[in-house]
Amino acid sequence: MNKFNKIISGFVIFLFATISLLFLSVSSVEAAVRVSGYIRKNGTYVAPSYRSTPNKTKLDNYSTKGNYNPYTGKVGTVKIKW
Repeated sequence: MNKFNKIISGFVIFLFATISLLFLSVSSVEAAVRVSGYIRKNGTYVAPSYRSTPNKTKLDNYSTKGNYNPYTGKVGTVKIKW
């Protein structure tokens, strides 16, 4: 393999890795929805937070056992009821 082919191969690998990382970071950002802060009827203020995107499953919620909340660092503890 000559020097030119090594350079091209290295560039292709670098480009593939960069695109893969960008794709992963974009898909993780799309998995969260910001919830605005609000005041409860009893006057308690609830701070803004993030939650997983709404869908038809409970398997990917941050609070579900086996999942991890990247914003708080907490591990999910809620068991799924089948």
